[in-house]
Amino acid sequence: MDALPERSRPVQRDLDAAGVETSIRVLPDSARTAQEAASAIGCEVAAIANSLVFVADGSPVLVMTSGGHRADVEVLAREIGANAVSMAPASVVREATGQAIGGVAPVGHPAPLRTYLDESLAAHEEIWAAAGHPHTVVPLTFEALQRLTRGTVIQVA
Repeated sequence: MDALPERSRPVQRDLDAAGVETSIRVLPDSARTAQEAASAIGCEVAAIANSLVFVADGSPVLVMTSGGHRADVEVLAREIGANAVSMAPASVVREATGQAIGGVAPVGHPAPLRTYLDESLAAHEEIWAAAGHPHTVVPLTFEALQRLTRGTVIQVA
């Protein structure tokens, strides 16, 4: 674990604590976008699980979306029962997750975030999520992601 960037270590600890048998991979180049990550990994962009922080009725929530489409804030609001949903500014993302945009992991945050999972991610045998740093990713199954985050499966687009 010492070879991992500092912000990826809490992610690996949470993976280990949850009994998820996987390892964080360090990429030679940044994978800040779904397309960059898919190219670096060699998978289709829809198998990238983007970790997006939104503000729903004033509180940050984490939405794991497929890189194959964009999340629709109106659909998100309806699905999670919120009056207003908007993308969180970078400062809120950092405060809520301890991680920077482009490297936000599904776990490893200072405190658990209410999490929602894009139903379309379930179609992939293996999905890839950022692991706390723009140069780190972690392979997961949809079931492991759901168990790890205790996320609610919703439609996002």
